[in-house]
Amino acid sequence: MSALIRAGLVALLLLPLAIGNAAAFEKHRLALQISDDDPAKMNAVLNVAANVSRYYSEKGDEVEIQIVAFNAGLTMLRADKSPVLERLKSFKQSMPNVSFMACQNTLDAIARKEGKEPPLVDNATRVTAGVVTLIELAEKGWTIVRP
Repeated sequence: MSALIRAGLVALLLLPLAIGNAAAFEKHRLALQISDDDPAKMNAVLNVAANVSRYYSEKGDEVEIQIVAFNAGLTMLRADKSPVLERLKSFKQSMPNVSFMACQNTLDAIARKEGKEPPLVDNATRVTAGVVTLIELAEKGWTIVRP
């Protein structure tokens, strides 16, 4: 058997190991929905984010988590009335892999009702529509969960 054929066979035998290792380096992606003005649900979303982040960190894997707030759940990201404000500050400092998305459609509706747009926490990013964001993340292979 020639050296070239032997090298080819060895490469074929090692291919599954290479593919397995590549899968181990994939970044996990999770989107969490919050659409209820319920402190218990807001805390549940934050608990899930923290637990998933910790789990993958301990395994040496990367995980990206987006929390998408819309409808009544936008209260979670309001700097003036969030019942989980202190936890959000803690997340900003200790979990940079967790990001918070605020639905602009909901912000516009609140502004019409209250006469001005509510202030958001520093670590919130605006998205045009919360549900559309979840659809697009799902289409890109993200796992969507509503705790």
